[in-house]
Amino acid sequence: MKTGLNLIIALFMVVQLHAQQKTVSGVITDQDGIPLPSATVLQMGTANGTTSDFDGNYSISVNVKDVLEFSYLGYKSKQVVVTDANTINVVLQENGSLDEVSITMLGISRSQDEVKKSVTTIQSEKIIKAYNPNVVNGLAGKVSGLKIKTNNNGVNQTTRIVLRGNRSLSGTNEALIVIDGKISSAEKLVNLAPKKIASTHVVRGAEGSALYGSQGANGVIIVTTVDGNKNNAKISKLVQTNKELQHKFLNESYTKIHENKFKIAAATPLSTFSIDVDKAGYSNVRRMINNGQLIPANAVKIEEMVNYFDYNYPQPTDEHPFSINTEVVKTPWHQDTKLVRIGLQGKIYDNENLPAANLTFLIDVSGSMGNQNKLPLLKEAFKLLVNQLRPKDNVAIVVYAGAAGVVLEPTSGKHKTKIIEALNQLNAGGSTAGGQGIELAYKLAQENFNKKGNNRVILATDGDFNVGASSNDAMEKLIVKKRESGVFLSVLGFGYGNYKDDKLEILADKGNGNHAYIDTMQEARRIFETEFGGTLFTIAKDVKIQVEFNPNHVQAYRLIGYENRLLADEDFVNDAIDAGELGAGHTVTALYEVLPVGIESEYAKDTIDLKYTKNKAETNQYNDELFTVKFRYKKPDEDKSIEMIHVQKNETTEATEDMNFASAVALFGMQLRESQFYNNTNTQDVIALANKGRGEDKSGYRAEFVRLISTFK
Repeated sequence: MKTGLNLIIALFMVVQLHAQQKTVSGVITDQDGIPLPSATVLQMGTANGTTSDFDGNYSISVNVKDVLEFSYLGYKSKQVVVTDANTINVVLQENGSLDEVSITMLGISRSQDEVKKSVTTIQSEKIIKAYNPNVVNGLAGKVSGLKIKTNNNGVNQTTRIVLRGNRSLSGTNEALIVIDGKISSAEKLVNLAPKKIASTHVVRGAEGSALYGSQGANGVIIVTTVDGNKNNAKISKLVQTNKELQHKFLNESYTKIHENKFKIAAATPLSTFSIDVDKAGYSNVRRMINNGQLIPANAVKIEEMVNYFDYNYPQPTDEHPFSINTEVVKTPWHQDTKLVRIGLQGKIYDNENLPAANLTFLIDVSGSMGNQNKLPLLKEAFKLLVNQLRPKDNVAIVVYAGAAGVVLEPTSGKHKTKIIEALNQLNAGGSTAGGQGIELAYKLAQENFNKKGNNRVILATDGDFNVGASSNDAMEKLIVKKRESGVFLSVLGFGYGNYKDDKLEILADKGNGNHAYIDTMQEARRIFETEFGGTLFTIAKDVKIQVEFNPNHVQAYRLIGYENRLLADEDFVNDAIDAGELGAGHTVTALYEVLPVGIESEYAKDTIDLKYTKNKAETNQYNDELFTVKFRYKKPDEDKSIEMIHVQKNETTEATEDMNFASAVALFGMQLRESQFYNNTNTQDVIALANKGRGEDKSGYRAEFVRLISTFK
């Protein structure tokens, strides 16, 4: 009887509990009503959480009286108790911790080149036309992220100028005011009549430091008055040299790229390279454009820009882990050449069907990671990954600064709160012993090696190693040795200033890994949520491609991008040579520009006659073939490669939407690099081509690309 009564009571409590459970939804915005995408919503004390979409909308299942915490990078977190209401709209306030002042003049007539500059110049007549009483009010509504707050509307009113991130011109962390070449104050700027001003230069934070050192770290407003216009030449010289100075100040480094040239097919018919699924190149370039920075040519890796986007390749239908796809069209930027696309599509797996993961987070907590777009962003990004983990997955956390240490022993994915608490405890400080951190992370990964699972170290850093083994050569030797352990590597770059892309690229390329650059929470969401399987689960390693062009039809060819992934032709059949890995669901795209036989062109004017080797085409064989492409890959746990062969007929078709979009991205990359092959095209040509290839664009990334180019033109 007592047992039956207890059962009834227990059932009643369960019914009551479920009666209180409900779905709460709403919109997360900032204080100006602007939606905050990828904001985090977490039920306090649990691992139950979600993130907002691009419009700030969220939805989560909770119980009445639960506490929800809403957080977003650069904003104060807010806790709300769940009541009977089904809608909870949340407004987050900026916390003033963003250390980047990003100013772009909007609503002002601009030349095509102005947006490319790190410095924007405003002539006084543009402010006078609006009948503004002073320069500061004249900037209102024309500067993104700038707010004008007036206290006491009477005679003795005061004006507070707040830049995005609560950077104040009259309070702490204030931007620098320079009037007629001399450092001044916000008060003097406010009291200047627009008619007395010849021009105003607004300089971004990082570039401000390049001009004025630490005083300009929060941005600089350079004002030249009519009386001081004689000094304008000096100021203009400072502005002109800013582009060169910013690179020295930002201290970023990239691997030198020597652009691929046209090769004569009759003399060198083979083209061999490793695949590259890294996407860091595009997100890094996007960051520079959004910040108004000059883009170094070596930062433009065209293959990574093209491969950032997904393409509609079919899933594999045979025993191989990827499908092979080719397409040949007329080149959109040159009437005499053809464009070849070679695409791979990795097999897609549901997350629950992926093997168990043995993950080791290797996190840089050195002093260089203190900026808001580094360690704070990193911690929020990794929480997205933690929420994807399953009970069968295990995570350990290793950190390094002046030394390396373990902050979390291997922990099951079911203990999400414990893992997140360990991330929350991380703080930046000290030097950077990257080599020591790698040693410890791989040691821990090997000790917990899962023979049937996915063993991976995930390195998150800005790449600024400066203690112990830290040079590029030392890093390469170290990671080549570690890849023999069977542990794969993912390299995630964060922040700017001291960002060492070249070092991270070496680690990813030589360590059986992939490389991504996270500049926003939206990018983190893509890597850790949308592409969870591709980021963490390898389906093929050491993937190589070798194309043999038919000299009967191809006079010359050039591979667009992949300069740092080229292989010797004989390396294609050498299983000891390392190459790129392919993740679940990943796509790989390579483009060739091909010059047909019979076309006179400067691209093929240097033909050499050989005495002992035939360099003329055989006219009777394979006349219907344009090229043959071979692929070699290894299964993740094997050392012997498997070969696949695909033959492309000599046929030219109308460009598909995917081909149009891929060629648009490649063309923009060539323009950024000032390539000798972009044939005097401009950004309008890129936009027109990209719009032809927009397609369904479910995630909106292609639309984002078009918007990015539109602001750059």
